[in-house]
Amino acid sequence: MKLKELESCLQQVDGFEEPKILLEQYPTSPHIAGCMLYTIHNTYDDIKNKLVADLGCGCGVLSIGAAVLDAGLCVGFDIDSGALDIFKQNVEEFELSNIDTVQTDVSTIGSSFAKKFDTVIMNPPFGTKHNQGIDMQFLKTAISMARGAVYSLHKTTTRDHISKKASDWKVKMEVIAELRYDLPASYKFHKKKSMAMYPIDMMLN
Repeated sequence: MKLKELESCLQQVDGFEEPKILLEQYPTSPHIAGCMLYTIHNTYDDIKNKLVADLGCGCGVLSIGAAVLDAGLCVGFDIDSGALDIFKQNVEEFELSNIDTVQTDVSTIGSSFAKKFDTVIMNPPFGTKHNQGIDMQFLKTAISMARGAVYSLHKTTTRDHISKKASDWKVKMEVIAELRYDLPASYKFHKKKSMAMYPIDMMLN
């Protein structure tokens, strides 16, 4: 599947009707999701026939993209039942059978899914406002769940901090690409309309 075809497919995924700011429910655009998944699939071969976890999956754009790219199974994890309801509706509309969901607080998953997944993908909360540090909690959980690689979107301003954490956790970090993310209009407290984000690849030793 070509990148444009994947992006066009992901444009059909319904998003949040009323995003919860306290949960930092930033939608992942079809363009960003498409670029991220296309790279993971074509450059690293970490989706097709793989067991994939999507942490903080929201309405499921990353999970659905992974399923369309022939993941063996993609499991979306999210705390918000409303988001998961939209996710399930999306899955029904796409008529996908290789997707499942788990309602849970990702930051408290612990060891219950340790090393259960080949690949973990996510667009975690940025850790702003009331959720400081949650992005690192998501990342640490993702690393514990993956037997292979973790692909995650983060603000470029946190790159040095993540690099230090990766060293502390004894995993290899690689910046794959830097992308521009346009903030939704509902997030009034942000002074900038967009912020730079990049997917990172945490390769586990």
